[in-house]
Amino acid sequence: MRVLRDAISSGKGRLGEAFVQAAERLAGDAAFRGVEIVAARARRRGRETALTLVIDHPDGVGIALCERVSARINQALESFAEPYTLEVESPGLDRRLVKLTDFARFAGQQAKIVTGVAVKGAKTHRGVLHGVVGENVMLGMRDGDLPIPHRLIASANLEYDIRADLKRAKEEKK
Repeated sequence: MRVLRDAISSGKGRLGEAFVQAAERLAGDAAFRGVEIVAARARRRGRETALTLVIDHPDGVGIALCERVSARINQALESFAEPYTLEVESPGLDRRLVKLTDFARFAGQQAKIVTGVAVKGAKTHRGVLHGVVGENVMLGMRDGDLPIPHRLIASANLEYDIRADLKRAKEEKK
């Protein structure tokens, strides 16, 4: 799983590698069906290694799921004497979008995309995701769809609008 290997920052070492392997195995484990590994990071922090695993699930990520994943990862790392901390978390409301499948999965939602070079005169683009066509992410803008080549995207994330959520809740009460 290349995304995991790319997401590891400094402090790889044996513990970092074992952590990535444990996360990769988790993704293929039937007991964790539907769990997506969004990111895995291992960083040296003083004398210990800080391990962070970001997970997602179609039904959402709750404390119980984070605890189950944490227990499985800790079990896989119990042979290491090196001290570490482990955080298992959800991607949050402003979920990062990395893979082309992320952009397709969240079609219809608001997103912010920052490119490394200007596309149509700007590096920051906000709009509604309209999926993927070939290697291009389609972003719905006021003046039509903007195709953004995936290779040019420096960062992208969903944008959560609490006002729209509150308005929708108010309408449902009526």
